[in-house]
Amino acid sequence: MDYKKHITEKLNLQGVDKSDLYSFIEIPPNTDMGDFALPCFKLSKILRSSPVKIASDLANSFVADEYISECSAVNGYLNFKINRKNFALSLLNDIICAGNDYGASDMGNGKTICIDFSSINIAKPFHIGHLSTTVIGSALCKIFRFLGYKVVGINHLGDYGTQFGKLIVAFKRWSSFEAVQEGRLKELTRIYVKYHDEAKLDPSMDDEARRYFKLIEDGDKESNELFNLFKKITLEEVDKIYKLLNVTFDSYAGESFYNDKMAPVVDELKEKGLIKVSDGASIVDLEEYGMPPCLILKSDGSSLYATRDMAAAVYRKNTYDFDKCLYVVAYQQNLHFKQFFKVLELMGKEWAKDMVHVAYGMVSLESGSMSTRSGNVVLLEDVLNTTIDKAYKVIEDKNPELADKEKIAKAVGTGAVIFGALCNNKIKDITFSYDRVLSFEGETCPYVQYTVARCNSVISKCGNGGDYSNVDMNAEEYEVISILGKFGDVVKNSAEKYEPSLVTRYAIDLATAFNKFYIGNKIACDDPTVKNFRLAITKAVKITLTNALTLLGIETVEQM
Repeated sequence: MDYKKHITEKLNLQGVDKSDLYSFIEIPPNTDMGDFALPCFKLSKILRSSPVKIASDLANSFVADEYISECSAVNGYLNFKINRKNFALSLLNDIICAGNDYGASDMGNGKTICIDFSSINIAKPFHIGHLSTTVIGSALCKIFRFLGYKVVGINHLGDYGTQFGKLIVAFKRWSSFEAVQEGRLKELTRIYVKYHDEAKLDPSMDDEARRYFKLIEDGDKESNELFNLFKKITLEEVDKIYKLLNVTFDSYAGESFYNDKMAPVVDELKEKGLIKVSDGASIVDLEEYGMPPCLILKSDGSSLYATRDMAAAVYRKNTYDFDKCLYVVAYQQNLHFKQFFKVLELMGKEWAKDMVHVAYGMVSLESGSMSTRSGNVVLLEDVLNTTIDKAYKVIEDKNPELADKEKIAKAVGTGAVIFGALCNNKIKDITFSYDRVLSFEGETCPYVQYTVARCNSVISKCGNGGDYSNVDMNAEEYEVISILGKFGDVVKNSAEKYEPSLVTRYAIDLATAFNKFYIGNKIACDDPTVKNFRLAITKAVKITLTNALTLLGIETVEQM
């Protein structure tokens, strides 16, 4: 039942567009105020009357029915109370029948979304700074698929640039095939850091590095064998992290993939008169749009990030015909995306309007910031292993007889890291704390996972249940049900705003409401109708929390 649509149809205000009226209707922060509300301030200018009078007139003329039991005017708001019993019975039945599909939609049918995220650098460690792009992008992929979209998850690998020439120089001077095969990414990181230390003393090394990168570009066999070895080792190592985080990709086409696709873009820019030469470099002047010039080619003719990103955008449009193309990249790159989106627009690519930079804040540890060049990095694998170990110790302390402790610790530890990165608005900077994310109290993943386990325990003790159609609800029962009913809208809003934290916050709200209900209401009570009703609520909460966590890439556990 779409109550907002029903209210819109019943009001049928002349001079007010129905789609606008539908969008004006909101859910009050407190269910005591009502289940839906229309702020009449938004109608004042259209209807040329005060909000208080509009609300009063509408309340006086509104006729209650089987869906809307009451309508009242309060300080310029028109508040509606639905027939809560009908709503509760219908919703619980819908959730239990839908199961894993509760909250899903077909709104995206026939539409394609490309999501560029994680985009790790070859031969560099997968550190905690990559956490946000990885889990935000993965959650958005899952959310959009849940809503019926065809999603193309893209890992735009950083596998192009002079750093690979630097690595070859470092490899030849201080490493070997045996050392790289044994040390893997740690060995590559070691020689990369050593290169930068040594290059400060001998700047001629940078010339040597540029020469080796040119050899890679020109197809030199030995240089490309080393480049491909570095790439293979990196992907094998980071795949372990992706598996822990439940992250998958549909494409690993990185920067090098577009090496032969940049020239047509540059030629088109020249044909359309957009290229200017400045100090030998090719640029697109964006001064009239309040931006510095977008660099297309260096003075030596080599490409830059913008060139490669434009080639990638054209390829993605031609290959996937996307309706939206999202770039989950830190806010420090705001200018880069504004520039290259604007250049595509100036080229006449009408689809440039469908490209979105999903910016996010930075992640740091309480110990401070990180730099790959200086070797001051905190590996994401180490963070995950630490949280898994800490989770195992908590489980050992609280429930030593629990079966599958290792599996549960993995779900709790990795879930804590993901949830911790997604619990606040994505644009906020995050200082990661092991103790905070692993707390079993408050706004954390273990708290939500524990709530799911609690639901499972109740269900296993109470059986299948039965009829509850004649039940009388109390306030705590209805509070849980009212939150359950919001899940579909939360998922849609999180997609529209590219904000997975809305799902995270929802999971916290639902878990909190359920635990309050659980503490204050005996589920396995003597009255069979009440017992069945409360059991149905518990089943619906388990389904909904499981679906919410799944969208975030987090596993639930049956016991904790």
